[in-house]
Amino acid sequence: MTDIATLMKTAPVIPVIVIDDVAHAAPLAEALVAGGLPVLEVTLRTPAALDAIAAMKRVPGAIVGAGTVTNPHELDQALAAGSEFIVSPGLTEPLARAAMERGAPFLPGIASAGDVMRGLDLGLTHFKFFPAMAAGGLPALKALAAPFGQCRFCPTGGIGPDNAAEWLAFDPVLCVGGSWVAPRGAPDGAEVERLARAAAALAR
Repeated sequence: MTDIATLMKTAPVIPVIVIDDVAHAAPLAEALVAGGLPVLEVTLRTPAALDAIAAMKRVPGAIVGAGTVTNPHELDQALAAGSEFIVSPGLTEPLARAAMERGAPFLPGIASAGDVMRGLDLGLTHFKFFPAMAAGGLPALKALAAPFGQCRFCPTGGIGPDNAAEWLAFDPVLCVGGSWVAPRGAPDGAEVERLARAAAALAR
């Protein structure tokens, strides 16, 4: 498996995807990959999510992971479905240790200095800053990142085409997560590809 640092540098935006119908999975993945966003986070928020991961994995060029993973059981389900990386809204020791034991690239959510320090104690240096806007936005991340120069971040939550570039201009931010490139429901392939191309063109 590719390590999390490499995955975070693959494209400036990681689409955060909610799939209600597994039939939508492959066409959505094809449009996102065609638009230049190959790293796809499928959230485990719907009954179709695990089947959607398996379907997207078959799309050439797609690097598919699971989001909203909150415990080792969900981690194992996601890996069995073919997930190539794991994203969590928060950081717990049982989940982090399970991800490391299974060799899964792991991006846990953090929102405080205590979260980051707990991650560092576990040997982690790459984090999802979540919920990015509700947790204080870019000023909060700049203050939080200052004491932790070795850490890199993927802000997610409230980020869209209007503010993504501002986040990406901050050096410790390797990429951002966002749902705007993958609207929920039946995908309009041409529109998704257009949104993906615009997101992929955001300069770091």
